[in-house]
Amino acid sequence: RRTRGAPALPVAGALSSALRNALPFALTDAQERVLDEIRADLRQAYPMQRLLQGDVGSGKTVVAALAAAQAIDSGFQAVLMAPTEILAEQHFRKIAAWLEPLHIRVAWLTGSLRKKEKDAALEEIASGAARLVVGTHALIQEGVEFAQPGLVIVDEQHRFGVGQRLALRNKGRQDLPLLQAAGDSSDLFQEKQDAHLMPHQLMMSATPIPRTLAMTYYADLEVSVIDALPPGRTPVLTRVLDQARREEVIARVHVAALEGRQVYWVCPLIEESEALQLQTATDTHAMLTEALPDLAVGLVHGRMKPADKQAVMDAFTHATLQVLVATTVIEVGVDVPNASLMVIEHAERFGLSQLHQLRGRVGRGSAASVCLLLYQSPLGQVARQRLATMRETTDGFEIARRDLEIRGPGEFLGARQSGQALLRFADLETDQWLVEKARGVAEQLLQHDPVSVNAHLQRWLGSREDYLKA
Repeated sequence: RRTRGAPALPVAGALSSALRNALPFALTDAQERVLDEIRADLRQAYPMQRLLQGDVGSGKTVVAALAAAQAIDSGFQAVLMAPTEILAEQHFRKIAAWLEPLHIRVAWLTGSLRKKEKDAALEEIASGAARLVVGTHALIQEGVEFAQPGLVIVDEQHRFGVGQRLALRNKGRQDLPLLQAAGDSSDLFQEKQDAHLMPHQLMMSATPIPRTLAMTYYADLEVSVIDALPPGRTPVLTRVLDQARREEVIARVHVAALEGRQVYWVCPLIEESEALQLQTATDTHAMLTEALPDLAVGLVHGRMKPADKQAVMDAFTHATLQVLVATTVIEVGVDVPNASLMVIEHAERFGLSQLHQLRGRVGRGSAASVCLLLYQSPLGQVARQRLATMRETTDGFEIARRDLEIRGPGEFLGARQSGQALLRFADLETDQWLVEKARGVAEQLLQHDPVSVNAHLQRWLGSREDYLKA
């Protein structure tokens, strides 16, 4: 990666300063630290490849916006891709509200745009009139051309395949003059000059990965961690209840709504499944509408048309709906500070990271927030461990550590589905002390013993090394 060229983005100038001054809050020390790490990378003439980890609500979006401002200050475009329209639109609205008063055009591109709107967006993106582009997978479709992308940001990066992330980065290949970095030999600089430049890449995730896993599975990435929440965030109190106590829960929802708070009620499926006799979102919506006739109850799920989905989300954001029945479509990117109660049906069916993400939709304001996990008896051992973990801690990194203990590294990272074990011999629970040593040895081999490096790559990776070269 370091033999490839990238546009050096040395300027954190007028826009970066104006954005900092316009923010209605101060950055936390953790945000300042990771921003310094990102800015140092962006100044280099080789592509940044950094993973930004931050717990739910830790403030990754503003760090991404300030990184984008550095690219724009240096004369380049920035691109932000998110996995769902709800999350992409959340980013778009938030960042556009910060940047457009500073006369920076932010474009919006998703698959649901009408042809006229899409054509207009594509023209702005290709001409460079749009300095920041926010969108979904639509950004990697044919026909989307960027003018001068200097920075590509991928949010919830684990939801995209390797090929999708590479497709977005490769759309940024460009022939541009390259600044010679200090320490570049003339031969290396000429090699970079002759190559297509790659944009810098920042990947973000609110699903924390334990440090040892990050160092092994993401060994080719630099990892930054926002390890503190902004001041004023209240920890969410979590309670685990049997489904038999549903009437009590409905009564609690009613009281919360009458006190002016808003409520999420999350269901795992849209329609009834014979295999999994679960309460469905549509049935639950009908049941709550009947049980709470004096409240406005909305419904949102993944099969709705994007415009209908957005209309419901807007109504909830503006507090014209007191209760929102939803599937996991609201798992990421939904920010309604007035929502302080969440009910999750059949919590035993969800994974730990998903439960943690869902719980992160409440506790975003100053009001004390509660998450009620409803389960169906009898509980299996793994489900019991998961629910106990959720009750005992709100720390995403501790939850990730326990998730690793429960599931093991292969399943934790999705490697088991692809049939590949993460590590052939080592055990991350007992051999953690070896990880940093192994990484240091790898660095020495790369510098001093290319023959051994090639032998190792052939032995352990074979043709899979192509993924690293792509």
